[in-house]
Amino acid sequence: MRLSFFLIICGLGVLGLALVSTNDQRGTTNDGTESAIKETNVAAFTIIGIATRTDNAKESTANGMIPKQWQKFFSEGIPAKIPSTSGTNFYAVYSDYASDHNGEYTYVVGQAVKDGTAAPSGMVASRVPAGQYAVFTTEIGPFSKVIPDAWQRIFELEAEGKLKRAYKTDFEIYDQRAQNPQNGQIDIYIGLK
Repeated sequence: MRLSFFLIICGLGVLGLALVSTNDQRGTTNDGTESAIKETNVAAFTIIGIATRTDNAKESTANGMIPKQWQKFFSEGIPAKIPSTSGTNFYAVYSDYASDHNGEYTYVVGQAVKDGTAAPSGMVASRVPAGQYAVFTTEIGPFSKVIPDAWQRIFELEAEGKLKRAYKTDFEIYDQRAQNPQNGQIDIYIGLK
């Protein structure tokens, strides 16, 4: 499973939690049908993993850092080196935004850990702050298609004024639905203002 997951993630050139409450806001899709933007409160948590600094322009080229991070994560056995994990899910955390989706950000691939766990040498701890997040669930399908499609929809909703991003922290959860990257699904959490 991890090798398959790794291969699909590497093909992407583009781009456990305590959930307290949810709220749906209505939006409209490109074909004019109504869709809901699900909002939820997320409790703070920490992941430990490996980090890089990148931007979406770089990620749309062969020099994208995100596939390289996933390759390193699995090829170097990083999951086995993360101490005190609190579950089996993998996370991708986007933080330290320079501006908006056009600017640089820090990208961390890792796993959630128990509070107070220190990052081993060569890794970082990234704290996901408590707050209100919009939740987008990808379609079921190949990650190389469904994840970029979901992010494109997020960018469109923001451009239409229907999504007010905070540009502090966003994250993706790769849970049991992501075990088959050729026919998987993930959730994307977008921090809100």
